Amino acid sequence: MQRTGSLDYPLEKPMTLREQIVDFIKDSIVSGRLKPGERVPESEIAENLGISRTPIREAFRQLESEGFITVTPRKGAVVSPITDRDVKEFYEIKSLLEGYAARTACDKMTDKDIKRLEALNASMVKCEAKEDFKGFFRYDNDFHATFLRACGNDKLLTLVHALVQQFERFRMTALSLPGRMEVSLRQHSDIIDAFKQMNATKVETLVMANAEKGRDLLVEEILKEKSKHVTNN
Repeated sequence: MQRTGSLDYPLEKPMTLREQIVDFIKDSIVSGRLKPGERVPESEIAENLGISRTPIREAFRQLESEGFITVTPRKGAVVSPITDRDVKEFYEIKSLLEGYAARTACDKMTDKDIKRLEALNASMVKCEAKEDFKGFFRYDNDFHATFLRACGNDKLLTLVHALVQQFERFRMTALSLPGRMEVSLRQHSDIIDAFKQMNATKVETLVMANAEKGRDLLVEEILKEKSKHVTNN
C-alpha cells in the first residue's frame, strides 16, 4: 500500500503559570526532592514565586488527576505513593490497548505518519544525549499518539489518553531511570521498521514489549527502594 503525506512540525506554546507550577512540582517529585508521603508546601511555593494560591490550587487539581499528589482536607497536598501493584496493573492495561491500536494502525499509517515517527525518535536521541528526560517524555507521548490516532478508533484514543494522563507519574519516573531512554530508543526504531514492513503482528508485539520494559524497570526500582527502607529500619 502506498503511503503519502508530508511532515508538519508543530510549534511549542509558551507555558502558562499553572503549567509552570505543575512542571516544577512534577520535577521535584520525579527527582526525589519531594518524597512519597511528604506535604507539598503550598504557602512556600506561593511566597517564593510571589503569586496567589489560586494558580497553585489549579495546578494541584491537575497533579492529583495525574496521580502525583493526593489532596485531603486539613492536610493539604501530599505526594502519592507508588506501589509495584499499581505499576503492574497500569502497564498491563497500557500494553494491551496500545498493542491493539498499533496492530490496527499498521496498514493505515501514511508516509507522513512514518516520517513523523522517525523525526520524533531523532528528537528523542538528542534529548537522551543531553539527559533531558522531560523533553524525551514529551516526544515519547507524541510518538505513541501518532499510531493511536492512525488506528482510527476515537474511543480507544480517548481511553488510552485518559489512562496515561491518570498515571503520567509512572511513565515519567520510568523514563528517568538509568538506561531507560537508550532502551526505549532502540525499541522505537524496531517499531518504526515493523510499521514500514506493515507487519501487524510484529508491531503489536514490539509496542507491548515497550510498555512491559517500562513496567519491569519501575517495579524493580520500587522493590529496591522498599528493601532499602526495610534494611534501614
